[in-house]
Amino acid sequence: MKKHIYLLAMMTGYGVQALAQHPASAALYEARDLTKENMFSVNIEGPNFDKAGNFYVVNFKQDGTIGKINTRTGAGEIFVSLPDSSVANGVHFNSKGNMFLPDFKGHNVLMVDMKTKKISVYAHSDKFNQPNDLCINKKDQIYASDPNWAKSTGQLWRIDANRKPVLLETGMGTTNGIELSPDEKTLYVNESVQRNIWKYDVDNAGNISHKTLFATFPDFGFDGMKCDKAGNLYIARWGKGTIAVLSPKGKLIREIPLKGKECSNLTFGDKDGKTVYVTLQDRKCVETFRVGIAGTRIERN
Repeated sequence: MKKHIYLLAMMTGYGVQALAQHPASAALYEARDLTKENMFSVNIEGPNFDKAGNFYVVNFKQDGTIGKINTRTGAGEIFVSLPDSSVANGVHFNSKGNMFLPDFKGHNVLMVDMKTKKISVYAHSDKFNQPNDLCINKKDQIYASDPNWAKSTGQLWRIDANRKPVLLETGMGTTNGIELSPDEKTLYVNESVQRNIWKYDVDNAGNISHKTLFATFPDFGFDGMKCDKAGNLYIARWGKGTIAVLSPKGKLIREIPLKGKECSNLTFGDKDGKTVYVTLQDRKCVETFRVGIAGTRIERN
């Protein structure tokens, strides 16, 4: 059967990489390559989709670019190049379809107008360490992790619609991955070096409270996180080369092995939302695997 599917893919011109994305032919939780190795810089991060289903990944070919990647062929092109030596760490969209980029080198959150490709500074604070990862709620409030890697410390910010950064917490560990639960009533934040995942209650105004330890691991590191529609949390285990899946109660459901070890971030995509796209910094490429439960877009777009 697999041989027949493979031959069909060749005859129709889809190729092996596209075949790997096809729901009918992909086993669950089995990693496959989407792109070739070394298509990105070592800072490959932040995969995401816009409303139209276009796929973007930061630092395509070199730092300071946003790549637009074909999910059928794995080929890519530069969508925009960032000014002023900025380097983005992720791609995020609000309800209006604007692209937001945490610029860890310029200490900004940048905004890209998707029609004109004009890039502007959406938010800046002299108190930013280096904005690392974002998640955006339905009200277009942005939550940002803000680590200081040299000191193994971190901060947590909210950026409101008026573009004003609000410092929510300081004195944390190395804050990195950040994600909202599907109902937006819980905010998850991890600390890469300390290997803790914290959760907060979120009220209607976007304020956080009741910080509690959600989970902790004894080894390796953490990076990006995303939720599925059941509220399970997918966590990039940087250095181990797995995606850990935790239930809403913090119980480890499974760990999904990848080909590479330095997995930096992930997102859910495809029409059914059941393909996970993962960026690998050691291989400088994108891997994918299929899952049984669709993901929630952190941008809620």
